Amino acid sequence: MRRQLQISLALMLAGSAFVVSAQSNAPSSPAPGQAPAANPPATATPGPQAPVQAKVAMCIGCHGIPGYQATFPEVHKVPMIAGQNAKYIAASLAAYAKGDRKHPTMRGIALPLGDKDIAEISEYYAGLAPVEPVPATVEAPADVKKLLDKGACASCHGANFSKPIDGTYPKIAGQHADYLYVALKSYQIQGKPYHGRSNAVMAGQVKQFTHAELKTLAQYLASLPSELRTVPQSRFR
Repeated sequence: MRRQLQISLALMLAGSAFVVSAQSNAPSSPAPGQAPAANPPATATPGPQAPVQAKVAMCIGCHGIPGYQATFPEVHKVPMIAGQNAKYIAASLAAYAKGDRKHPTMRGIALPLGDKDIAEISEYYAGLAPVEPVPATVEAPADVKKLLDKGACASCHGANFSKPIDGTYPKIAGQHADYLYVALKSYQIQGKPYHGRSNAVMAGQVKQFTHAELKTLAQYLASLPSELRTVPQSRFR
């Protein structure tokens, strides 16, 4: 008899617990005069977009280290991009993704980026190192001026080579000489898997020059006052 009472009491307690649980999980009834609560959405609302700092984390390892040098496919300092035109940075990333620029590392970085990612990264670096506009520069030496005129460089890259006539053209004054040389030379290269750039305007200009002349141009342009910078950044922030 005692055993039966214990079993009955246990069943009663279990039943009470089930009822309480069911009541707590059931939707509450609206108060008189209130509309029923709306059902929750079937899918969760997307979370916030990743901040731009997360998107540029992949850039910092090269472009955030002053003097950092690339070693493949050619050896040169990575370009300074802080202070560069946003439209040019965006156009460059799109060219890497498309394959018009064949640098394998940059192509791998650019391929997964969406339009919004590219726009945010480009605006971030364009505004990362605000500096005063470069002053007027002195006349180039006669031999260099002849090369600059032959290539009509100022007609696109503008006054002091820091005021491009279109935002999709880069500022080149003060950029690293070895990078400028490799970049200029790349427009002469065709049919290589990891070398070369496709741009009809630039290809038409640089084909007129020897490598020695391109190096002379690069060294002169690198010597000019610049609005470009490398801003030291750490990936461990």
